[in-house]
Amino acid sequence: MTSRITSREFHERLSRRARKAEVTLTAPVVERLEAYYRLLARWNTKTNLTALQLEEFTDPAVDRLLVEPLAAARFVDDSPLVWFDLGSGGGSPAIPLKIVRPAARLTMVESKARKAAFLREAVRVLDLQNTSVEDARFEDIAARPSATGMAELVTVRAVKTDKVLFHASRALLREGGRLMLFCSSDTKIPAPLGFQVLEAARLCGPGSSQIVECVRAESPGDVSRETKGTSQTH
Repeated sequence: MTSRITSREFHERLSRRARKAEVTLTAPVVERLEAYYRLLARWNTKTNLTALQLEEFTDPAVDRLLVEPLAAARFVDDSPLVWFDLGSGGGSPAIPLKIVRPAARLTMVESKARKAAFLREAVRVLDLQNTSVEDARFEDIAARPSATGMAELVTVRAVKTDKVLFHASRALLREGGRLMLFCSSDTKIPAPLGFQVLEAARLCGPGSSQIVECVRAESPGDVSRETKGTSQTH
């Protein structure tokens, strides 16, 4: 069984959680989010895409999979910016965020072949324009001359925040480009070399994930401050 909830239950649950997070939904957006959820739930029975409870689709799963990426949209303009999502896995936050920011030019990077196959299928089923999937390690993508310094936005969730990640992100980003880290509200993000931390904001209220927004500094030697949990709440 892939999901135990009806379409009506999905809509009601998503709408309720979105209202709590002060996220506005439209009917076309809800329809595409449901299509993404159904596809993810079906694939997840054979491929380990996410540990979230998709059959019952509990409130924490609704928030993490869909509502938190939608809440993060307030940090992203709907413009044709070049955007890389690293370690895309099951597609969140990238796919829900792309649905509400369709003008962005998104590349999802996922090194595991089965997960990359799911992402390509999601792009096809959801008809996500200006969206591609790279079946490779993100550090290898960042080393390509065609990708270096091209991105205006890099998003990351469930990827180890270490020197490899920060180096790759900085290589991908142009000067002034932004790195957005989705992480638990109590996570301490070490000051990433070559970035300035702008803010840490909780996405959906107490207990939700936070987003840590960093900007690429002018030189690799510029050191930012460390963020110790959420400094600003939604």
